[in-house]
Amino acid sequence: MIGGNESCSAGPIPMSYLTCLSYILGEWTGVEHIEDYLSYAVYLLWVLFPLAVVLLLPGGLVILFYTSVLIIHVYKRKNELKEAYSSDFWNGAKQMVATLWDGHGRIWHGYEVHGMENIPEGPGLIVFYHGATPVDCVYFMAKLFIQKKRTCHAVADHFVFRLPGFKLLLDVNQIIHGPKEECVRALKKGCLLVIAPGGVREALFSDEMYTIMWGNRKGFAEVAIEAKVPIIPMFTQNVREGIRTLGGIRILRSLYERIRLPIVPVYGGFPVKLRTFIGEPIPYDPNVTVEELTVKTKAAVQALINKHQKIPGNIFRALMERFQTQKKED
Repeated sequence: MIGGNESCSAGPIPMSYLTCLSYILGEWTGVEHIEDYLSYAVYLLWVLFPLAVVLLLPGGLVILFYTSVLIIHVYKRKNELKEAYSSDFWNGAKQMVATLWDGHGRIWHGYEVHGMENIPEGPGLIVFYHGATPVDCVYFMAKLFIQKKRTCHAVADHFVFRLPGFKLLLDVNQIIHGPKEECVRALKKGCLLVIAPGGVREALFSDEMYTIMWGNRKGFAEVAIEAKVPIIPMFTQNVREGIRTLGGIRILRSLYERIRLPIVPVYGGFPVKLRTFIGEPIPYDPNVTVEELTVKTKAAVQALINKHQKIPGNIFRALMERFQTQKKED
């Protein structure tokens, strides 16, 4: 037996664990000087380990999404005979998926929501700043469903609806691709609707300065005015420190503008502190124009960024905020 602090031995000569392993593998495979290959392998592992971490952690989000898809499909098969008898057929599946994401948010990011009281009882349009991924929005929707038993519709980019296996998940969770008429219809039914006017462009090409990239988009304001609902601004602190993009590379920006697909690489998945702040609603006012409402909404989101986010964002500082017990102000 070889103890935890003992050296391996081959005959009378004591050896280290690496040398011992080299000796055993050399005897087993017949390869000479196998210790050189092992040393090289250890060196590569040491060099590539940080890269593997930053690339594999975002993969965890993909696994969560497909776990959600699996839960939905399993639930559908198990309960398909009950569909004709229950008007709340999907509530159990929604509860399971919401619990999954809420648990991930609390464990990995210490996720918190501040200002939930600003969410109206009736319909409302929630407008938020888009991080590299919408994971903070997913966490918020999960917590809203668990705490308030309310399903929040969301507008997603067209490419999301082309992802294999996602259709049922999107349908069950009322994710829409965003025609104005469909958004207005959902709001007039009394639903909440969440949208990021910056969309994929803001997600990929904004940076640690948290620059709002809405361009000339004002369709959300048209929707709010037509549906006669308030707009609720929302921002998540450190959302760009959890996952970063390589959107600063010009050729990637040019390529995106040509093909409109999110091909910009992302990295990270760091367990930074995430806090979602919900601002005071901007009430419906028939005398406010679309342009004026767009400016007011952008200013409200920017005010949340200015109040709750230190600029530029810093990954190490965001990690340290996991140990703070109070929400961070200026």
